[in-house]
Order: sequence, then C-alpha cells, then structure tokens
Amino acid sequence: MLKIIRNAWKVPDLRKKLFFTLMIIVVFRIGSVIPVPFLDMEALREAMSKLTSVESGSMFAYLDTLSGGAFSNATLFAMGVTPYINSSIIIQLLTVAIPALERLSKEGEEGRKKLATITRYVTVGLGLIQGIAYFIFLKRSNVLEYSNGFDFWFSAVVIVLVFTAGTALMMWLGEQINQYGIGNGISILLFAGIVARFPLIVTQITQFWNMAMQGDTRYFVFVPLFVVIFLAVMWVIVFMQDAERRIPIQYAKRVVGRKMYGGQSSYLPIKVSLGGVLPIIFASSILSIPSTLQLFFPNMSGWFKSFVELFSQKGWLYPVLYFILIIMFAYFYTSIQYNPIEMANNLRQNNGTIPGYRPGKPTTEFIAKILSRITLIGALFLAVIAILPIIYGNLTGMSAMSLGGTSIIIVVGVCLETVKQMESQMMMRHYKGFLD
Repeated sequence: MLKIIRNAWKVPDLRKKLFFTLMIIVVFRIGSVIPVPFLDMEALREAMSKLTSVESGSMFAYLDTLSGGAFSNATLFAMGVTPYINSSIIIQLLTVAIPALERLSKEGEEGRKKLATITRYVTVGLGLIQGIAYFIFLKRSNVLEYSNGFDFWFSAVVIVLVFTAGTALMMWLGEQINQYGIGNGISILLFAGIVARFPLIVTQITQFWNMAMQGDTRYFVFVPLFVVIFLAVMWVIVFMQDAERRIPIQYAKRVVGRKMYGGQSSYLPIKVSLGGVLPIIFASSILSIPSTLQLFFPNMSGWFKSFVELFSQKGWLYPVLYFILIIMFAYFYTSIQYNPIEMANNLRQNNGTIPGYRPGKPTTEFIAKILSRITLIGALFLAVIAILPIIYGNLTGMSAMSLGGTSIIIVVGVCLETVKQMESQMMMRHYKGFLD
C-alpha cells in the first residue's frame, strides 16, 4: 500500500489529486472543531460527559463516531456524512419499489445524474430533520445561551440552518474529491472522521497500561490481547473484502456476417461481502432507538425504563439481537439488489451458459443457491466482526476503547478501494499501446 502511494506521488497528475484530497480533509477537520454559535460550551461538555457507557449504543454515539467527534462538540460538521449515507440507502431501496426511480436507474448516465440530484435534495432534507432533533436535545440539556423570547427563536433558526448547511457543504466537499481528487469522496471524509478518533483510542490504551504498571495485572493480558485481536480482525476484513465466488460461464459461438463471436470461457464474480457494512448500519440503527429515547427522556421509570435497559450493550440481549438482525438484513439487502432471474436472463441474452445447467429455471435456481450460501458466509463474517468488540469490552471492562466493527470495516474498505483506484490510474498512465 505504501509503495503504491509513493509511486502515485511521483506522477505529477496524481500528486495534484492527492494534494487536493488532503486539502479537502484539512478543511473538513477544521470545520469539525468550530462550534456553532449561541452555545454554552462548558454546559455542553458537562452534558456530554453525562452520557455514560450505558448509552454507548445510542444513535448519538454512532453519529459521534462517524463524524470524528464533531457531533459531541456541536460543530459546523456535526451531522457528518450520515444524512448523505442515509439518503443514498433510501434512494437505493426505493429504486426497487418505485417504478419511476427504477426506470431512471436503467437510463444510463442521464438517469444516474437525475438520481444523484434526488439524493442531494433528500440529503439536505434529512440534514434539516437531524439538525432539528439535535437542537431539541441541546435545548433539553440546557446548553443554549438563550432560553426564551426572540433571541431563543433566532438562535434556534441559526443553529439548525448551520447544521443543515454543514451537511450540504460536506456533500459538496465529497463531490469535489470525486471530480478533482482521487475519488471515493464521501467514503474518504467518513474515513477521515473515524481515523481522527484513533488518538483517543491510543490514549485510552496508555491509561489501561498505566493501570497495569500500578498493580492491576489484568491489563498486562488485556491490552496486548486487544492489539492482537485488532490486527487479526483487520487481516480477516482484508481477506473477506477481496473474497469472491467465481461462477464459470461458457459463451456459445455465433456468426455475424463473416465474423465469428463468442466461444470463450469467463466467470461471473460474486463477492462474499455483498452488502458491505449496510447490514450492520441497519441493525445498529434499530437497536439504538431505545437508548436514544433514554437520552431524550432521562426521567423515565417503571416498565419502560426496564425495557430500555434490556438493550444496553452490557447485557446479553443486545449482542444476540445484533447478531440476528445483521444476518436478516444481509439476506434482505441481497434479495433486493441481486435478482437470480434477471441474472439468468442476461446470461441467455448474451449466449452464455453455466456448464452443467440449462438456461432458464435450472440456471436461476443454481444462482439463487450460490447467492444464499455466499450471503450466509458474508453475514456471519459481518456479525462476528460487529459483536466481537462488544463482547471483548464486556468481558474485560475495556469497552471505552473498543472500536466498533462498523468503523474497522469502513476504514479497511476505504483504504483498499482508494489504493485500487490509484493503482488503476497509474496503470492507465503507464499503459503502452501499439502506437508507442
């Protein structure tokens, strides 16, 4: 990886793209530390310090991780890229359900541009809704400088609009990386936000190691074990990200005019991790609803409080439900994104067959069986990676330094994808054709 980055830096065009991307990341990090106006920062720090590890599974903790700490500090980019991610997922799901959107997705480049425009509008709308919800939390936490009158309403409008504008600006920054940088704009901003939390993890590891040096010998085992597990998880993720099932395809020969086409063998690649991190995002979003309600209604009691406490990450129910939901959403996402009937029809239209299976229903059933098996393997991989930090934190008491499985998968996935893009761009620039 380092060799590819070093070689890319030697190419003037790629060096400009890398430098431009780094400048965008700097702008993003600057906006992530500038707070919005009309807030009492001392009161905000106190309110955030009260969010104990019991609420670590809340939507707030999830948003704070993806924004690189900008959410807990109520900065310009507090909403992060989450509205854009949610918007993309919503449009992607609606494309299957709404015929008009499905037609746009099949209209080529023009259709994709229209879908991208719709995604932008939905992103701004979600940013506005999310900004209003966050403002309500800030008001309930008594961190606003003004609590009533015209000043209160003016500050409310300004804060919500700043949050919404930050969402739109981050989306624009990601598009600039796609156009003038090395690509994967939104993913790189998401990567930068998660990596910005690494120094905090290192600080916490140092604190636990100091506790070991002061006599708590448990951490002489727990801290090195955490590092070993972290490296092992990264290796497994790298392996699974590139793993794929290759279905052999044989194309029949056909004569067009005086030329003969086809006759060659190929394969249909199906990635093991078909849904990426989306099943984890869906599952964590649902399980975070009870703990998020606890933040808005801290004085709850009775059966409702007992019900919410069942979904604490320190209990046994949360990992079990998390595991089950990830597998369910993995199958759900695969079912709406990959249609075996359509895949079989595309093969038949291109005179392609799977050796040993006749075109039509036999081919469809074979592809469906392969997709089901591959989805199960990918879902189990995602579920284990997601619950491993939770289980380790509960067993060792080091939950404060547990990096979520979603974060690790995103970081490794973005690194691999970015390196592949740089490698492909270098190959394009060093390709020697027959005219050279």
